[in-house]
Amino acid sequence: MTTVRLPLFPLNSVLFPGLVLPLNVFEERYRAMMRELLKTPEDEPRRFAVVAIRDGYEVAPSAPGMPDPTAQPERGPSAGFGPDPLKAFQQVGCVADAATVRERADGTFEVLATGTTRVRLLSVDASGPFLTAELEELPEEPGDEAGALAQGVLRAFRQYQKRLAGARERSLSTGADLPDEPSVVSYLVAAAMVLDTPTKQRLLQAPDTASRLRDELKLLRAETAIIRSLPSLPAFELTRTPTSLN
Repeated sequence: MTTVRLPLFPLNSVLFPGLVLPLNVFEERYRAMMRELLKTPEDEPRRFAVVAIRDGYEVAPSAPGMPDPTAQPERGPSAGFGPDPLKAFQQVGCVADAATVRERADGTFEVLATGTTRVRLLSVDASGPFLTAELEELPEEPGDEAGALAQGVLRAFRQYQKRLAGARERSLSTGADLPDEPSVVSYLVAAAMVLDTPTKQRLLQAPDTASRLRDELKLLRAETAIIRSLPSLPAFELTRTPTSLN
């Protein structure tokens, strides 16, 4: 079992390998993390782990609030995640490589990272200025018939795009824009579909590529059928994710 210890960045979203993650970092615990990452030589990867939050807050409360207006806000690296942060997070996440870490004049950071490898969360350490975690790297196994499933998912995904964009909107991607490597297809489609976080988490932690693609094929067919029955839907830019306010 290959394990690694990395800084931990919890979010209310799921990061997939190969997908880009823009971050607007303003909380002190994550600013401390970025300052530490900047100590890494530029020719080496500046890695941290992203996990989806199961129970807690992406941004810790910074002022007294309900129901007790006199309660003091939490401080520290695990603020907002309860007494046992390990239980607050999903157990499978993704390593991110920060290609850009730019500090602004006010001390906040603009970060652009890319997901690389799936990992399983083994333990969380809150003793420092930011959370760190011991992680087990998860291999991506192809599974049975991944190639054929990927082609079916791509066809279904194009139909889903057209329905979601609307009859008068141009297609959001052409065939030339889409990959054909099964694992890449599975992650791109998982990230691009308009799904809730638990469903995206289920896709991330699928046991192999073929299992993920089978699940996506069912989801695409179901979602396309639902969209077809609705009178209208707004267009979505499927291949972008919102910048985290963290």
